[in-house]
Amino acid sequence: MSSAPRLAAAAPPDHDPAFAAVVEVVQSTYAYMPAALAGYVAGVGVIAMLYWQIASAALLAPWIGAFAAMCVVRAVVIQRFRRAAPRTREEWLRWRLRSTIGTVVSASLWGATGWIFYGLGSEQQQATGLIIVIYTFTVAGIPVLSTQPRLYLAYASLCLLPLVARIALVGDVYSYQLAGELILIISLTAVLANSYRQALQRAIDLKVQADELAARLRVETLAAEGARREAEIANRAKTQFFTAASHDLRQPLHAMGLFAEALRQRVHEPQVAQLVNSINESVDALEGLFSELLDITRIDSGVIEVHPQHFEVGDILRKLRLHFEPSAFEKGLALRLRGGGRAVFADPLLVERILRNLVSNAIRYTNDGSVLVGCRQRGDRVRLQVWDTGLGITEAEQGRIFDEFYQVPNTPKVSPDQRKGMGLGLAIVKRLADLMAAKLTLRSTPGCGTVFTLELPAGRAPRRSALLSVPGKGPVDLTLAGRRIVVVEDEPAVRAGLEVLLAGWGAQIDAFDSVGSSRAWAERSDPLVIKPDLLIVDYRLEEGLSGVDAIKALRARFGAALPAILVTGSTMTGHDREATEHNFHLLIKPVVPNKLRAMIAFKLGVKPGG
Repeated sequence: MSSAPRLAAAAPPDHDPAFAAVVEVVQSTYAYMPAALAGYVAGVGVIAMLYWQIASAALLAPWIGAFAAMCVVRAVVIQRFRRAAPRTREEWLRWRLRSTIGTVVSASLWGATGWIFYGLGSEQQQATGLIIVIYTFTVAGIPVLSTQPRLYLAYASLCLLPLVARIALVGDVYSYQLAGELILIISLTAVLANSYRQALQRAIDLKVQADELAARLRVETLAAEGARREAEIANRAKTQFFTAASHDLRQPLHAMGLFAEALRQRVHEPQVAQLVNSINESVDALEGLFSELLDITRIDSGVIEVHPQHFEVGDILRKLRLHFEPSAFEKGLALRLRGGGRAVFADPLLVERILRNLVSNAIRYTNDGSVLVGCRQRGDRVRLQVWDTGLGITEAEQGRIFDEFYQVPNTPKVSPDQRKGMGLGLAIVKRLADLMAAKLTLRSTPGCGTVFTLELPAGRAPRRSALLSVPGKGPVDLTLAGRRIVVVEDEPAVRAGLEVLLAGWGAQIDAFDSVGSSRAWAERSDPLVIKPDLLIVDYRLEEGLSGVDAIKALRARFGAALPAILVTGSTMTGHDREATEHNFHLLIKPVVPNKLRAMIAFKLGVKPGG
């Protein structure tokens, strides 16, 4: 059986409650009509069987014909209603009027039935047949007509009052009693109908309210979805801005450090050397601050993916020693690294970033004693811990130190060569740990020190990678006499800074601003005469090409064994996988000259002073 048109399709734009109530009543009425018509057919059949041998054919035939015509007309009206799908208030009111007329006609026919057939046959037939059937249809009308009390009162009156009047006209005591009982039953039925109407009206009101809330929720959901899309677009734009800024802002910092180091080589006055050191420290501080902002933005934007793998913790500890041992030494601290033989299953890039931030914080806020990075296995878990002997963190502050831009108040002043930071380092640590679903805990005692613990799944020792670690410290005096180095860098200032710095170390330089120009030079050159000893290339180059393309082009001319260093401004990317695949080493801008010097020495196998 098809259902009536849905209220959602018929509701007015402003969701008028009165209109919605009219729609609900009309829908309920027409949905009930098929069952009512089936009941009419059954009722007519019962009456016809009771009086088939009592009433004359001249009486039964017109009576049955009247009911049949009424049922056919109402069935046609039902079908038209289902196809009409009314929209406006006027259309719904017209359909309600049609159903009202049908209801009145039906009640009139049942009232006529009581008037016509009462008095024919035995009292048992009258009591069990006529009265019960007519009263049954009076009660059956309550569910659908109780919401229209006047219509139901008219319906019940038209059904029963003619029968009551016909019984009373008999004139004996039994008839008066029976008529009185029927009037009492009609009154009780009216009370029942009113109670049912109130309950049903509350249900309808709740349904209308629920539909209104659903409509509002749909509107608010659409608005929220639009706001979410706008936020995602803004977030992507912010990420793209920081990504672009990561490259564009690191370039001048990178060039500044190169020029400063070249200046120190040309001027040997101690005061100038001190100024150069200060410049390099400022460059390093700016790079660190900007990296923190970039990292927190990339994490919040959801662009950082976790790629777990089996690796030895010692691979990271060697990098930490290279990066932090000089700064710990300058503060008079001992940097101890233990447990490098343990293997874990995690993302090595994210683990390294976490340990870098923790060790940096430990060195920055420890003025005496040591910093220990240890690794211990407990069952199937490995604990990476960073201990320091600093002043510690009070219990009241421990709950907030992972918040963005939060710095513990009343901390001692850091040494001049240590920047204080922006309060993002530990926030980044917590976000990265959450990305890996790794447990991060803190234990600290004021006056004794602090320990951060990162728990990771135990792993298995992988095969040793062909990509070796850079030795601890680069040579202080590096000479590149007789060495030819190809530089591919599209930023003029950085390219010029590299040329001056490398030339100061004695190297012969061939510098290019694009993959195309370096490839053209290689194709024109005699590879046996001017084969370079080393490539230093920027990652992001012209027309969407990268330093990897430059390395491939030059190695295609001079051989696959040509050493290469790729310099990039991206701190948390998949460049390590490319480095392993294409056999080159990475340096992150801005490159401190000491690191560049150490990397070149390693790639060329140059010993200090040689």
